Amino acid sequence: MKVIGLAGWSGAGKTTLLTRLIPHFKAEGLRVSVIKHAHHHFDVDVPGKDSWRHREAGAAEVLVSSERRWALMHELRGAGEPRLPELLEKLATVDLVVVEGFKREPHRKIEVHRAANGKPLLFPDDPGIVGIATDTAVETRLPTVHLDDIPAVAAMLLRAAMPVEEVAARSKVTR
Repeated sequence: MKVIGLAGWSGAGKTTLLTRLIPHFKAEGLRVSVIKHAHHHFDVDVPGKDSWRHREAGAAEVLVSSERRWALMHELRGAGEPRLPELLEKLATVDLVVVEGFKREPHRKIEVHRAANGKPLLFPDDPGIVGIATDTAVETRLPTVHLDDIPAVAAMLLRAAMPVEEVAARSKVTR
């Protein structure tokens, strides 16, 4: 299993790019999973529904299952947020895991940069960034591809992806 991250400012188009990359990878026969970091109090459950009520009552975990999907919600209840390697262990084995967020973790990342966003590039300050997908010219020695060239972006992600074991080893070094 290989891991690669997408990094960039809010509004740069990370999620949009990923929704275009996943069907491309699927067409090439690859199984892809995503880990997305959310901020503070996000919820994927609907207030008032049974599973929400179970969590609100104090359940440590609530697993919801149907004929189409299952989802596991795990409440931290004040415990520290898990590091990326711990979350990767919870996933079923796939060919590629794309991580959106977790910018402080030491995995390799491709920066998503959109000129209209008006934000500076992250790569000079993040040694984990190994390539840039952008819609503008960038002066750098890092490989760059155009955001709309999905095959080129996909190839960049696959070249830069690292084994899941290496993510765990790097994470231990930065603790």
